[in-house]
Amino acid sequence: MQAGKTKVISILVENRPGVLHMISNLFRRRNFNIESITVGPTEQPDLARMTITVNEDEKTVEQVIKQVAKQIDVLKVAELESGNYVMRELALIKVNVKDSKERSDIINFVNVFRGHIIDVSTDSITVEITGAPDKIDAFLNLMKTFGIIELARTGITALARGAKSIRIDQ
Repeated sequence: MQAGKTKVISILVENRPGVLHMISNLFRRRNFNIESITVGPTEQPDLARMTITVNEDEKTVEQVIKQVAKQIDVLKVAELESGNYVMRELALIKVNVKDSKERSDIINFVNVFRGHIIDVSTDSITVEITGAPDKIDAFLNLMKTFGIIELARTGITALARGAKSIRIDQ
């Protein structure tokens, strides 16, 4: 399979049980790999926003969007224009700490990356980092030298910049 540039697809759906399964199953049936997926309620409690990233060519992404748009619980779907959206990802990283010098070094790195220490024990520190995926990757590369005990990443969530939006006007 010829991979393309990472594409971000925003989907507005009915906020009810089974919708996430239906969308992810559609991707599976079509043999499209989901790089990341985030889902959560919107400003309207009966709606949810899915942000899905795929690493596919333009033609494949167009096909995905057409297939998703046909689903009954999908209200709106669109690819976010490259460079015309804001995105963030959250990572929780538990890092091994051997001594006070390592603890100090890790704290300094956390401050440089504008992260937050959310848990401390005698032998580990848990850090929260929010930002673009490349920022998180850079932080993880630094933490590998200390030893990453556990890692959880949310995947990308994104919105179009400015007044442009993917929403249902009521």
